[in-house]
Amino acid sequence: MSDCKHHQVIIIGAGAAGLMCALTAGYRGRDVLLLDNAKQLGRKILISGGGRCNFTNLQTQPSAYLCANPHFVKSALARYTQWDFIDMVERHGIAYHEKTLGQLFCDESAKDIVQMLTTECDWAGVKTQLRTEILAISKEDSGFLLHTSEGDYRCDSLVIASGGLSMPKLGATPFGFKVAQQFGLPVLPTSAGLVPFTLQPEDKAKFECLAGISLPVTVTAACGQVFSEALLFTHRGLSGPAVLQISSFWRPGETVSFDLLPGINFVDWYKTINAESPKLSIKNALSRLLPKRFVERLVEIGELPDKTLNQLGKGEIEALASYFASWQIAPGGTEGYRTAEVTLGGVDTDALSSKTMEAKACPGLYFIGEVVDVTGWLGGYNFQWAWSSGHAAGEAV
Repeated sequence: MSDCKHHQVIIIGAGAAGLMCALTAGYRGRDVLLLDNAKQLGRKILISGGGRCNFTNLQTQPSAYLCANPHFVKSALARYTQWDFIDMVERHGIAYHEKTLGQLFCDESAKDIVQMLTTECDWAGVKTQLRTEILAISKEDSGFLLHTSEGDYRCDSLVIASGGLSMPKLGATPFGFKVAQQFGLPVLPTSAGLVPFTLQPEDKAKFECLAGISLPVTVTAACGQVFSEALLFTHRGLSGPAVLQISSFWRPGETVSFDLLPGINFVDWYKTINAESPKLSIKNALSRLLPKRFVERLVEIGELPDKTLNQLGKGEIEALASYFASWQIAPGGTEGYRTAEVTLGGVDTDALSSKTMEAKACPGLYFIGEVVDVTGWLGGYNFQWAWSSGHAAGEAV
């Protein structure tokens, strides 16, 4: 096949992980070809963080990642840290700010991050080819042969950075999982992560009228994982950072518990306000702590008594304290991959080197980013995994 082009490294997937891997390998003098079936680079980066790209988190640490082997992420995260990526952002003069909980966003646009990575790839001599569909991959004595919609290519090292199943409208497919299975790597069951909950029909009827209302909560999953963030009611169910975070730990059939008054001792608060205004209705009193429409709805559906403060007995006060401390919802499900920010599960990390991301049973084949069974918390952690895993493979290919 004389017309078959050879490159030392071919990377499939021009998202966050693929771009980082490409520029890292390119700077090492490797001949790198970056392929993607999309019309533009870094599509998921462009829409992330409301178009401002929450590109990393100051508090990045291994404990913020879900993985069947919790130790797997340590090596890559330690060797390319959030500070390393921030250095690159600052070198390119991109203005950014911390929002909450260590989350860093561009001041202007996510396009700045894509432009930065594209520029670095150009400087590193990376060849990029979009609108290229991979039709088949086969292993050869030394490296791999790719049949694509744009012709055939050979390479010594092949990196799969094709992402997971989340946001199919952006082109997400199971491509990377199929490649892993083709070469004998186990793939752990996948599901939608960082995703809104849908409600059971009975709860949906109760709460869909509250769409748009938001309040700070502390949410706890059945496994004991806890997050303190905002809860948002939607037409379909529950969303907001608190719900997206806990969704990655929730399993169908489980109940989720919300502390609706985090940091407030209800009994003490009641004693104080009852001493001041005993004739105040519970509804009006609680509207000082919670969104008024939410409180009114709880009264309408009979979950709060329609009484004045001084009409409450000791048992009722304790029951209310308990109700607000652990408001229980059993979600009907999630909105699925359509709106999920990430994919849980993926290529089994036991089959990969934690130092290089290379498949142990198939030398020269690497998996990075979301296709791997590593899922970060909401807030820039998944981008940091893309940068760190991409860098690890880029140093090795």
